[in-house]
Order: sequence, then structure tokens, then C-alpha cells
Amino acid sequence: MRIEKQLSLSFKKFIQSSKAGGIVLIACTLVSMALANSPVAEGYLGFWQLKVAGLSIEHWINDALMAIFFLLIGLELERELYNGELSDLRNAMLPMLAAAGGIAVPALIHFGLNYGSPTQPGIGIPMATDIAFALGVLALLGSRLPASLKIFLTALAVMDDLGAIMVIAVFYTAELSLAYLAAAFAVFAALVAMNRVMRVMRLLPYLVGGALMWFLMLKSGVHATIAGVLLAFAIPYSSVQDDARSPSHRLENALHIPVAFLILPVFALANTGIAIAPGWTQELLSANSLGVLLGLLVGKPVGIFLFSFAAVALGLCRLPLDLAWRHVLGAGLLGGIGFTMSIFITNLAFTGQADVINSSKMAIVIGSLLAGVIGFVWLKFMGAPLASDTNPDTMDFDSGPEPGREKTAG
Repeated sequence: MRIEKQLSLSFKKFIQSSKAGGIVLIACTLVSMALANSPVAEGYLGFWQLKVAGLSIEHWINDALMAIFFLLIGLELERELYNGELSDLRNAMLPMLAAAGGIAVPALIHFGLNYGSPTQPGIGIPMATDIAFALGVLALLGSRLPASLKIFLTALAVMDDLGAIMVIAVFYTAELSLAYLAAAFAVFAALVAMNRVMRVMRLLPYLVGGALMWFLMLKSGVHATIAGVLLAFAIPYSSVQDDARSPSHRLENALHIPVAFLILPVFALANTGIAIAPGWTQELLSANSLGVLLGLLVGKPVGIFLFSFAAVALGLCRLPLDLAWRHVLGAGLLGGIGFTMSIFITNLAFTGQADVINSSKMAIVIGSLLAGVIGFVWLKFMGAPLASDTNPDTMDFDSGPEPGREKTAG
């Protein structure tokens, strides 16, 4: 069986959009930072605070547009659970436990440095991995890498983001309205019934129900973007890979381009207007900034590598045939690219604390940039497939796996 046959059309489109989308995201970040430190800074930053229908433009972007981003994350997670690396428990254990390490160790580093201080709520900032940037770096390396590494990193990042979503739902909820929350879950139950009982295959009713669920979730106090993830699991999914009749498949394909080239760039423009004030380097030495930097640059690769190594050593799972431990370390380094999700959590953790938000974002940008560069350099020189593999995208595994390794990756 050739690994290239396991790379679904949706997965390949996601990789391609991540590569180009990552470049656009970097460009928007540079533009935003330049404008935030220019003579037009006041007008630029003030624009995002203008009120529209009772909410600021920044609020609409972070609560509404990002709900669509979370919907895409949910659809990708659903695909992984049905057809991807997470569809088989034996295969799923490696990225699941790697993601657990990539969440726990950075959180512990930040917690250890900020326990009992006003910046302790920032514990969730270094937990998440930016899928678009991480896969964009892999895409830049092209065929130099084993195909299983792309699958492993995608599954890892999706599980990582699922963990971040759970953290947002549980720990970054403001005042909770049980009535609105119950109503939101009632809408979710109705959408699931439309799928499982009534077998409704048209997308429009689910999107209308999803919009209502988003509104109710917004009013409940739980972050409204959670509605995007719930909607993804209510939409009918076909177990046949790339089934054009599947509403989930159609919606995922439709969202790749607008998310990569509109939603995430606009999010970057609205949220990376970081003012670089005199003495900003000293701010990087604060407990919160060090927690973010060390969490991303040290906690991520250490957590991902150690949890993966322990899982294989204990016999809970196996390493894919075309991967070596140097590849897992490379994935861990790229896992330190927090960016989008880290910035998102920063806004929730330090609401109304402009200075702390600004310094946190600076630490995120620097940490993510260093993680991407280090990960790229490591995999460029150390990421070649194992000596026995001549072409990682077309290699044949029919000869059978070596002891302690999986025959395929997904």
C-alpha cells in the first residue's frame, strides 16, 4: 500500500492552502505591526474598536469570523476521526499522547513561573499549535520529508487545538447563563436529530441552525466560537473519503480558501497591532512573557517528544515505518508555532489589560517565529526519510513493518 493513496484530496488541499495562507498571514502581521508603530497608529488601532451593532469590529472578528475558523477545525477533526490518523485507536494513540504532552508541559512551565500572580490566567497561551503555520512550514520543505510526518503533525495539531478549545470552554468562560447555554445545546441536539434521524442532507438548515446556536452561545457567556466546533459534528459526514455528496466534505472544501486568505489574515490585522515601546526587550523577561516563550520554544518540543517516546516505549503505540525520532522532534519544534490560537487565548485571558496583552502578543510572535525557523532548519538538514526509503510520497510498505513500527501512518 502506498502512503500517497492515504493522503486524501481534502488533506492535500488543506496542505496547499496552509502553505500560501501562512505567507499571507505573515504579511498581514508585518503590515499590522508596522501600522501600529507608525504616525497612523491611533487611527489604525482605533478602527478595530469602532462599534457595529453593539460590538466592536475586533469583537465581531474574534467571536464571529473565528467561529468559522473553528468550524473548519471541527470538520478537520471529524475527518481525522472517520478517515484519518485518528480513525484507528492504535494509530491515534501516538498523536493523541504527543498532543497531551504538547499541552501539559508548556502549561506547567507557564504555571510554574506565574503561579499566584495576576498573569496566571495566561497558562493556556503556549498550549496551542497553529495548524496553518506549522503545515505551511512542512509544505515549504516539500518532498524532502516522509509523508507520515505530515499526517502525524496534522493529527497532532488538530488534537492540540481540540485541547485548546476545551480549555477555552472551561477556563475562559465569563458570567455563565444556564438558560442561554441550555438553549444552545437544544439547538445542537435538534441539528444532530436532523442528521441522524431525519437524514437531512442539505447544508442550509444546518448553517441557519449553527448561526442561531452561535448567538445563543454568545449570550451564554461561553465563548461563541465553540458553536463552530459543535456545528461541525452535527453536519452529516460520509465515511467514504472525498465523497462529493457529503455535506461535511463540501463545506470543508468550501471553507479552505476563505479561512486561509480572508478570515485568518483579517484576524491577524485586527490582533497583531503590537506597539513596540521603549524597553520592550525588558518586558520579554517578565514572568508571563518568559512563560509564553519557554512554553512554546522548550515546552512544546520536550512535551511532544517525551510523551511520544514514552508511549512507544510502553508499547501503547508504534512509530510509523518511515519516521525516526528526529522527525518527531522536528514536529515538536513546529508545534511551538502558537500564533493564531495563542493570540486568541491571550485576548480571553487578559481582557481589558492592554499592556499585558501587548507584551504577551510580542512574546507569541517572537516565540512562534523562532519555533518556525528552528523547526524548518532542523527538518531541512535532519528530516530526510530513513535510508531505506527512496521516495517518501510513493514508498511501498508491502514488505511489512519492522518491529516496533507501524506499517502505515493513517
